[in-house]
Amino acid sequence: MHFASDNSGPVPQQILDALAKANQGYAMGYGADAEMAEVTAKIRAIFEAPEASVHLVATGTAANVLALSTLTQPWQTVFCTRPAHILQDECNGPEFYTGGAKLTPVTDADKMTPETLRAAIEGEEVRGVHGPQRGPVSLSQVTEFGTVYSVPEIEALGAVAREFALPVHMDGARFTNALIPLGCTPAEMTWKAGVSALSFGGTKNGCLGVEAVIFFDPGHAQEFEYRRKRGAHLFSKHRYLSAQMLAYLTNDLWLDNARTANSNCAMLAKGLQAAGARFTHPAQANMIFAALPRSTHQRLFAAGAVYHLWDGPLHGPEQELVTARFVCDWSVTEEQISAFLNLL
Repeated sequence: MHFASDNSGPVPQQILDALAKANQGYAMGYGADAEMAEVTAKIRAIFEAPEASVHLVATGTAANVLALSTLTQPWQTVFCTRPAHILQDECNGPEFYTGGAKLTPVTDADKMTPETLRAAIEGEEVRGVHGPQRGPVSLSQVTEFGTVYSVPEIEALGAVAREFALPVHMDGARFTNALIPLGCTPAEMTWKAGVSALSFGGTKNGCLGVEAVIFFDPGHAQEFEYRRKRGAHLFSKHRYLSAQMLAYLTNDLWLDNARTANSNCAMLAKGLQAAGARFTHPAQANMIFAALPRSTHQRLFAAGAVYHLWDGPLHGPEQELVTARFVCDWSVTEEQISAFLNLL
């Protein structure tokens, strides 16, 4: 009954097998391994982007901050939502790696709209040299509250960014979990909708630790390479990153994992709803935010359930509603979900 995070689950055997295979003999370092060439070819094919530049790093934060630093000048600001991971959960990493660029919250909501984005953009570059200049727009897909931007929503935001000649970055830590419910292609959710750079998540969807940074304009490739090296995120034994990503993309493992995680989440959401939980956001991918009485949380934790309370402590008035976050990954079983729901 572990619903704390999709970072907490195990690694599929296919990826462990690929690491064992990559561990045989010798391979050139720093991304010159044969597996990396295959990864690049697969990602270019999946995204219908034959010229895209593809780079691997070990963490989502590294993917985000290095991508944004490549797109952002130190005197600019990055437009994002207030709950965005880059603003709330990366220890000022974007500011550090961009050399001091600012982050401007567009909205307190989970998703920005064309109207809120335009207002935020127009609110900058109004003080000449004394204020921050306009920089990239960063979208989280899936959002931090488990919701998903539709393709038309991304297209509309991309159109606003394009009016101001601003690049769009997508934090796709849960990219595939968003792709599944939308039923679109990766290209339709990214460069065809106006996305310039993507942090393509692997870790939350089953990998041991690998993320891809994809620039749909290959002109950014060399600068990213310098920034990755200077930022201490270029692996010497790079083949162990490549092997993970290659196995992840082989035989649709990336899609199968996300389908399973989303299906697990739908089953959990249905059970929570039947038990009277109050949802604070729609559960559109593999993450749920729902409020239950504190006494129910106490009973669940006592039985061994693992998840995060979001807006209150475990101890207090028993009937007070307390919101919690529940996250499903590919490894959660229906039996585990049923055991959890039987406790409600």
